[in-house]
Amino acid sequence: MRQHARTPHADDGTPAVWTGRATNRFQWLAALAGAACMALGITIAVASAWTSGVLALLMAVIGCVAAGLLVLFGTLAFVHVAVKVDDRAMEVRCGHIGVPRRRILLSHIVGADFAPSVTPRHWGGWGYRWRPEKGTAVIVRRGEGLVLRLGDGRTFTVTVDDAESAVRVIRDHLRHPAPPAPPTPTGV
Repeated sequence: MRQHARTPHADDGTPAVWTGRATNRFQWLAALAGAACMALGITIAVASAWTSGVLALLMAVIGCVAAGLLVLFGTLAFVHVAVKVDDRAMEVRCGHIGVPRRRILLSHIVGADFAPSVTPRHWGGWGYRWRPEKGTAVIVRRGEGLVLRLGDGRTFTVTVDDAESAVRVIRDHLRHPAPPAPPTPTGV
């Protein structure tokens, strides 16, 4: 949980930029299982006498390596989530390389609410989730989160530490919108 203040608003002391994150250390165990599956595939390829048939052995090796890669990279992407709220947008970045990433302009947000108990069970697991009746979510652990109500009627939920502060900052930015950005020059 981190908060950085850059030029707070004069009226209530709310920071202009808020950052937070949430971590799920359990995902490292799943990543370890993926790495073990890859190692099994490599061990089978190297240590096998190749007497049981090339096709069966090739299918086992490719299956283990592919399943291991899928589990490894699928879990590492959701070990943690980083959220940044500034006067123009909220940005959500997942994992160590920041992918998947979602940027929601504040002009598209109608409201923000604190959710004291968000669980992976309600969303169908960890990760980037979509459910027609609930909206879209980034779930990396159970616990508090923030729910954005968007102008198109959809919602976006993200689990993050100190979500109440994020909600306060978003609401403050919605009450005091930033002036429009100057157009960027084009090199014609």
